[in-house]
Amino acid sequence: MQNASTFTVNAAAPVLSAELAQAFQGIVTPHLSDNLHRQSGVVGLHRYNRKGKLVGTALTVKTRPGDNLFIYKAMTLIQPGHVLVVDAGGDVNNACVGELMKLYLQQRGCAGLIVNGAIRDVAAFENDTFPCYARGHVHRGPYKDGPGEVNVPVTIGGQVIQPGDVIVGDEDGLVSFPVAQAESLIEKARAHAAKEERIMAEIATGAEQQSWLHPVLQAKNLL
Repeated sequence: MQNASTFTVNAAAPVLSAELAQAFQGIVTPHLSDNLHRQSGVVGLHRYNRKGKLVGTALTVKTRPGDNLFIYKAMTLIQPGHVLVVDAGGDVNNACVGELMKLYLQQRGCAGLIVNGAIRDVAAFENDTFPCYARGHVHRGPYKDGPGEVNVPVTIGGQVIQPGDVIVGDEDGLVSFPVAQAESLIEKARAHAAKEERIMAEIATGAEQQSWLHPVLQAKNLL
């Protein structure tokens, strides 16, 4: 670990195993969220890639709004499977990441990008499968002065994300959780999906009485 009055840089966490990463590729975020007690999760960010699933391990950056010096430092630590998670304070006056940085992240094997702040070069993200979630976008570029911190806890859209947390993102949004919960969540999410498949099959029968619906209404005295 390097320390100074204006910066902290901690080592990156090991990435998620290939087996777990592959398992999460087949799981939608609502099924994970429902089994994380429907907590606040990550909210308020926009998905810029039109295709592609995000699964990986958080490598975090906390930076002064509108400044990307420590994002540059964090990029040099990226290993295949890391997700670059940037807390830029939610500010959208200056973009912290653009197309050139995206290309470098892809070259490093980065699994995706999350920015609690702004990006630019929107078309480059929209026309690619590289996962990118951000608070917004703006044409104005960043400063490169610092200060900042790498691999420290950050807050993204109401969710505290720790370095090494698992990140899963799709068209419905983003969830994060400690890697220790991964195997249990996979099992629960698969059971959840199987339950929903049974419900969809029952709906398809056209029966007026539905075993999943009417007990809920009866319990609330709505039948």
